[in-house]
Amino acid sequence: MDHFAYRDGHLFAEDVAVSEIANAVGTPFYCYSRATLCRHYDVFAAAFEGHDALVAYAVKANSSVAVIRALARRGAGAALVSGGELRRALAAGVAGSRMVFSGVGKTREEMGLALDAGILQFNVESEPELRALSEVATARGVEAPVAIRINPDVDAKVHRKITTGLRENKFGIEWTAAPEIYARAAALPGLKVVGMSVHIGSQLLDLEPFRQAFAKMRDMVFRLRADGHRIDIVDVGGGLGIPYDDLPSPAPEAYARTVLDALGDLGCRLVLEPGRMIAGNAGILVARLLYRKEGAVRTFYVVDAAMNDLLRPSLYDAYHHILPCRRPAPGVGNIEVDVVGPVCETGDTLARQRNLPPMAEGELLAVRTAGAYCAVMASAYNSRPLVPEVLVSGDRWHLARRRLTAVDLLDLESVPDWPDGDDRA
Repeated sequence: MDHFAYRDGHLFAEDVAVSEIANAVGTPFYCYSRATLCRHYDVFAAAFEGHDALVAYAVKANSSVAVIRALARRGAGAALVSGGELRRALAAGVAGSRMVFSGVGKTREEMGLALDAGILQFNVESEPELRALSEVATARGVEAPVAIRINPDVDAKVHRKITTGLRENKFGIEWTAAPEIYARAAALPGLKVVGMSVHIGSQLLDLEPFRQAFAKMRDMVFRLRADGHRIDIVDVGGGLGIPYDDLPSPAPEAYARTVLDALGDLGCRLVLEPGRMIAGNAGILVARLLYRKEGAVRTFYVVDAAMNDLLRPSLYDAYHHILPCRRPAPGVGNIEVDVVGPVCETGDTLARQRNLPPMAEGELLAVRTAGAYCAVMASAYNSRPLVPEVLVSGDRWHLARRRLTAVDLLDLESVPDWPDGDDRA
């Protein structure tokens, strides 16, 4: 469920007309519904009610400080993969004790920042990272809480670019090597082994891969405890999928049963890292139709949003529903169009062969399910500045990030003051 719907023929975000925001901030822009974010969080958290569970929102899905803050006020923690995300979570009011930090390439600077913030745990992904974290923590005179991220070699059956739990993937410690790595972690100064973590991929629509991974986690908890390690926290990652193209997706209650059936009796605190499930359906990308172009074999709607604003269709061949922000009159038939952007790439295509009503230049379109892995993946390719992000709550809206400008981009750069004609290498 989301809070984007037509009223009197016009698309609304909660109680605000999308066209009102477009007139104020221009297009393209991202629009997020606070009510949708909070409802999704509440439903997910309620599925684990009565259990010692921390719902740590995956900041990488949507790192808007306004979004993180809205979720933090509902009780969410934060799952991080960079020092920048840690700073955003702190700015949003998330306590360090409600943060977990994953990622295969944590720098020593990031480790120090996380230690200073007092995070709940580091999900360590390699032996060299263990040694580096040991040195950073020892130099600060503190202990770093450590969970080893294990790679269970489970096929998540998702796009190859978003699977993370196979043995050829870069993530985590190979399953059979885990006991040896835990022993080394326990012997290093400045480290305190507290738990275990796993994450097998993103956008899973089938619970069976979760069951397989969690069964391996359960076995490993018993094995590690028998070896003398304290495993007090089990981080099961995220990955629960959402319906981009009307395919059914698992309900949070069904996912919770899968987690609890495997791990609920271990006496561990559970950490859950939903991202897409919380933010995906809570956002839209609003664009304006620039031109209707009749090609040799196809009709193109050329809009002012592009692959630099929304990369997923170009990167993953991802599907997003697209609809006009003004509902067509009854009886108006659809035409088949490709929705494309102005970037100089054939891959700058948001949708292919979609049935949309005839639209006039200047009208607005909305790309649905754009709250997760959309704005966060944007770039300034073709020197196109990042677009605004807006948060709606009831009949109010807030400009959470202003539109950057070409001047903003140029202000980041400089040219050398070498003499003209100096062509030295």
